[in-house]
Amino acid sequence: MSDAPRPAVTVLPGHQKRALHGHPWIFSNEIQMDAAAKALPPGSIVALKTADGRSLGTASFNPHTLVAARLLDRDPQRGIDADFLAKRLRRALAIRERLFAAPYYRLVHAEADGIPGLVVDRFGEVAVAQLNTAGMAGLEMELVEALTSVLAPKAILLRNDSPARAQEGLPSEVRVAAGTLPEPLEIVENGARFALDLVGGQKTGWFYDQRDNRAFMARLAQGARVLDVYCFGGGFAVAAAMAGATEVTGIDRSEPALALATRSAELSRVAERCHFRRGEAFAELEALGGAGERFDIVISDPPAFVKSKKDLGPGLRGYRKLARLAAGAVAPQGYLFLASCSHNVTPDEFWESARRGLEDAGRSGRLLRSAGAAPDHPVHPHLPESAYLKALVLALD
Repeated sequence: MSDAPRPAVTVLPGHQKRALHGHPWIFSNEIQMDAAAKALPPGSIVALKTADGRSLGTASFNPHTLVAARLLDRDPQRGIDADFLAKRLRRALAIRERLFAAPYYRLVHAEADGIPGLVVDRFGEVAVAQLNTAGMAGLEMELVEALTSVLAPKAILLRNDSPARAQEGLPSEVRVAAGTLPEPLEIVENGARFALDLVGGQKTGWFYDQRDNRAFMARLAQGARVLDVYCFGGGFAVAAAMAGATEVTGIDRSEPALALATRSAELSRVAERCHFRRGEAFAELEALGGAGERFDIVISDPPAFVKSKKDLGPGLRGYRKLARLAAGAVAPQGYLFLASCSHNVTPDEFWESARRGLEDAGRSGRLLRSAGAAPDHPVHPHLPESAYLKALVLALD
């Protein structure tokens, strides 16, 4: 850290209330964007203050983004260094170690764990991090030092290829920041073994957020015929087979994902009951419905249909269509799982799209479960929109 005075950024009069009450974000139109503020390099660590000189704390600052300031600490002089990050990491680790017996979980979930712009997933002796803001990118060396101190991992992989980085003016990259990645890479979840591709797989290589939902659907799967569209690496499919499903069909358009799913079924010794094939979900569901194919359980966990607010209308229509097609493939007295990871879609909007889809399919039933992400994806109390995952389980007539 430099000994030079920390630059100050001022919130416009009347715009400090949310920050004073604990909200971690200050938007660009709430900040006095004078020449000095505009000249600050993206990712600068600043002292944030109100127009009348009161301190709001220490923040990372990017004058070029909608969310311009992200609060790191209420102390305006707090050192933002490896020790600071290690303290936050240890607190996050303590929570996860109470939740999970094995070291497979999301360790850091950005603002909710006190480190804005950072996601860290733990895969045993490997840590995979996404530095999604200019502020976090500027702290890369400190983060690597802190992760090494707290976890002593064999490798730290940076999956800095999220769309959020482009909005921050950051390049897309994937690289090993420390150590050497072991091969092969596997995790254990709910008794099943899964093969991983941390370098080339989606997001950080695995979707821990659906852990509890996979376990719930597995409890329904004994003796069932199961269809899993958007199966990715086989999370739902292999869990269902492990729980006693008689036949599981997984569909995805990604050949690498299907290869991982097949390998995971082999590792979990359920390959004889799992069949994976390449296909587009909507087309496959149309074809299966048209052919009269019916499954006891249909699982649909698609990628985000609504990536920005302008996509809301088409995205909601997409969820409605998916619900219609998926419901049409469910056998009488079967079960339907629908999920949305679009943070721009509210739970009520997603439920309404699903309800209309069921109506379009001429199906009735009851909602058994409405859930979100697993508890290693906590939600900041002032950022309810960060509760992005919505999952519905329906028993159809």
